[in-house]
Amino acid sequence: MGQPFDILARTAGLRERFEEVQLLITDPNVISDQKRFMRLSKEYKELDLINRKTEEYRVLLANQAEAQQIIREESDDELRHMAEDELETIREKLPAIEEEIKLLLIPADPEDDKDAIVEIRGGTGGDEAALFAGDLYKMYTKYCEGQGWRCSVSSYSEGSLGGFKEIVFKVEGDGVYGKLKYESGVHRVQRVPATETQGRVHTSAATVAVLPQADEFDVEVKESDIRIDTFCSSGAGGQSVNTTYSAVRLTHIPTGIVVQSQDERSQLKNKARAMEELRTRIYNMEYQKYIDEISSKRKTMVSTGDRSAKIRTYNFPQGRVTDHRIGLTVYQLDDVLNGNIQQFIDALIVAENAERLASAEM
Repeated sequence: MGQPFDILARTAGLRERFEEVQLLITDPNVISDQKRFMRLSKEYKELDLINRKTEEYRVLLANQAEAQQIIREESDDELRHMAEDELETIREKLPAIEEEIKLLLIPADPEDDKDAIVEIRGGTGGDEAALFAGDLYKMYTKYCEGQGWRCSVSSYSEGSLGGFKEIVFKVEGDGVYGKLKYESGVHRVQRVPATETQGRVHTSAATVAVLPQADEFDVEVKESDIRIDTFCSSGAGGQSVNTTYSAVRLTHIPTGIVVQSQDERSQLKNKARAMEELRTRIYNMEYQKYIDEISSKRKTMVSTGDRSAKIRTYNFPQGRVTDHRIGLTVYQLDDVLNGNIQQFIDALIVAENAERLASAEM
């Protein structure tokens, strides 16, 4: 554990910077520059939290010094016992708050506060993989509902027996990407498929990709670089869905990225939704370099560009779910598929933070 001086020395100039940022975000010139204003607003929130935690830490140190003085100098036994009790409480609190401040001083992933675009694709296993992709989609929508987040589907392709060959949806809310980013990778299922007559357990897989939603000013996409195609939507939504050219497909010529949106009835809304996803996928190409750079320096719980990394197995015969990155197994399969994935996310965040601290201290 670092000495008190380390923490206080590292946070010494932050109060001054906080006051400077506080003034800047009220400056009309800054407010009119949306990109700068948003960056400074984020910095303001982060500095406010660090300064409040540092003040809490400073008060604990002062109370510790006072309690130690009472124990040394006070002749009244009752007062000394009270001071000893207080000292014990302070000593229990100090390590936790030191760790908290250290973590706050390490730059967080700049994308954590963003909304996310989630893509689930049925992998190996044909119809069974598509059914499992459908199970994962339900799991995530229930989890998001519990978090108070909003999900909206951009496009999907159904499996012949149900589920999805592929489904893409957007998740909006507070700190979405910071939690869902740990879900990127290959999810494997072991169960007896509905089509299996011999009762044999099969292994299938689905791939999940979670991308931080790009803001308009994060990436500039020229209209001249996009080919726009319209087509009839397919799937649920009534007859009108199939008879109007409301679905939109965008092809970004320089990168070859293709996205489509078919869930809105209006072509304009579908185009706006598809543009959001296109910006995100272009932005993610750069963001992936950031993830790769982190993983070259330390272990990270977030999948790198290699989407083939198996991250979790859902075993139906034994009712267990195992996260391979942290070796965590729970025997609550139904509960997990019903959206209770927070225990995995919490454990992954703890492991990620431990890696970040170890890397910073080196």
